Amino acid sequence: MTEDMLVIVDTFGRKLRSEERNPSSELPMHLAIYRLRPDVRAVVHAHPPFGTGFAVANVPLDKPLLSEVILTLGCIPLTAYGTPSTNEMVDSLAPYIPHHDALLLANHGAVSYGPDLELAYGRMETLEHFAKITLIARLVGKPAELSPEAIAKLLDVRERAGYMSPEARGCQACGYLNGHSSSCAAGSATRSQGRSNGGDTITLTRQELNALITEAARLVADQMKH
Repeated sequence: MTEDMLVIVDTFGRKLRSEERNPSSELPMHLAIYRLRPDVRAVVHAHPPFGTGFAVANVPLDKPLLSEVILTLGCIPLTAYGTPSTNEMVDSLAPYIPHHDALLLANHGAVSYGPDLELAYGRMETLEHFAKITLIARLVGKPAELSPEAIAKLLDVRERAGYMSPEARGCQACGYLNGHSSSCAAGSATRSQGRSNGGDTITLTRQELNALITEAARLVADQMKH
């Protein structure tokens, strides 16, 4: 591939350059990520074999197994299946995009994104590396998950480094502590229902939010002991 082969489009998907070629059929997914994440300047969509294997098996990469992954990428949810190149896929991704930097696409592949192409590509590499390690760990034994307290400390480091907003922290913590990837979608639905039913809005300071997450982690740890 050479530079002159690139197809240039605007934010509405209208072609600006290249008479011979058309943009990818997955363009709606790319545009949705740019629209929902103003900080994103690059999107990478691929079908890496290990990551796609988890996507085909409908298994998210949301277990707290590697501290480096929690620090640099966070949990990787599995989105519901949507027909490629249609709005079905866009709709399945939308609840997760604001809070995560990489996603598994059920029975399809993976997508990652970031402020520049190098970081977006690096996140895809991290996803694939983590998928491979997770598979190996499952083959040789039972993967040992980090404790809720360890997760909270890692999220503290990540937030202080500016790699994660307080809003995204809540979603990341919920995904890790509850052991599933539906927290974002469920949370979005709950918030929407609260607004439509005239529910009260609760505002927390960062200190209160951290205290709430720590207490939730403690309760989950207690339950796991029993």
